[in-house]
Amino acid sequence: MDYLRAQITRLLIDYFEADHRRIDHALRVLYHSENIMKEYESYDEEIVIATALLHDVGIKVSEELHGYNNGITQEKYGPDVAKKLLKSVNFPDEKITKVCEIIGNHHSPSRYDYSELEILKKSDAIVNKMP
Repeated sequence: MDYLRAQITRLLIDYFEADHRRIDHALRVLYHSENIMKEYESYDEEIVIATALLHDVGIKVSEELHGYNNGITQEKYGPDVAKKLLKSVNFPDEKITKVCEIIGNHHSPSRYDYSELEILKKSDAIVNKMP
């Protein structure tokens, strides 16, 4: 798992480049996700790691296209970016699908009954409440 975490962290850093605030946010979400997932009986750790690190990648596309971002645009653009990034490291296709569903739903009422989505939402909420 350490190698996968490192690979996806590298993708995140390369993607956001000098946007340290977004990188730091994702790393904090990963930290909390890894702690929260221990409360669950069933989850896929690879999916938890990927969604925690890549959940906000749609921000960059939204800001480039529209000059702003919000939950709707993050969910709209994030899955395609995440799919491209994860394919570049040979992440399993069946897991990419689930990661994209989660990223495309992390600001909306849950359309999926995935423990990994619950973990992400809880972690993101914790980090978003931090000063």
